[in-house]
Amino acid sequence: METKMMPALFIGHGSPMNVLEDNTYTRLWSKLGETLPQPKAILVISAHWYTDGTYVTAMSQPKTIHDFYGFPPELYAIEYPARGSIGLAALIEDLIDPIKLKLDMDQWGLDHGSWGILEKMYPKANIPVVQLSIDARQSAQWHYELGQKLVELRKEGVLIIGSGNIVHNLRMMDWQNSDATPYPWALSFSEAIESSLQSDKEPTELFTILSTEEGRLSHPTAEHFLPALYLLGLKQEGEKVTLLNNDIINKSLSMMTFQIG
Repeated sequence: METKMMPALFIGHGSPMNVLEDNTYTRLWSKLGETLPQPKAILVISAHWYTDGTYVTAMSQPKTIHDFYGFPPELYAIEYPARGSIGLAALIEDLIDPIKLKLDMDQWGLDHGSWGILEKMYPKANIPVVQLSIDARQSAQWHYELGQKLVELRKEGVLIIGSGNIVHNLRMMDWQNSDATPYPWALSFSEAIESSLQSDKEPTELFTILSTEEGRLSHPTAEHFLPALYLLGLKQEGEKVTLLNNDIINKSLSMMTFQIG
């Protein structure tokens, strides 16, 4: 009998202010938490843990990290007290061997790319959560192939979430108008990603897309794009990809969210 795999998600997390708001995106996250199969554990690959090397949180009670500045005091008061899973961290270590994965037992925790979403999806914080860092030294293809190594987790009932933004250029955002018409290059880049999501071929075109003009403008730095490659690595032959949201807000911030399986 074929093992039924847990769906996997890429979520455009946007501003930390989403945690305090009730909007289109937060309602989608809440709905996902209500309608997806209940996961045994959650693995988040967040753009906000961008490291020299590859790390996984391996503590029983990860701390809530408020990794942002200049926001209202009530945002810093929020804690997400989910427990960790040393067992899941050990399983991840086994799956991606011989890569030298480092177990982080006390330095990191859950950053806002993780708890900012999960606070809406699973507000009771009753599911164990582990984070995997993004190695800044590695190529786009390397991150895609690492995602392929994690497929076994889906068979074990682990919900894998890539948390980033498909277009992420904060310097060029129109901060005053969330409904402003997106830049042509932002639309073009987003359309290229959407096209790749619907293809059954290996997404080799995405391994170099950040070197194009649209790619450089959409991502002055790579960390918000790379979580999407992990998710594409998790996609199995014949699996459906469902685009759940494709908004670009403030001219240059994509809230694209998609589900695999």
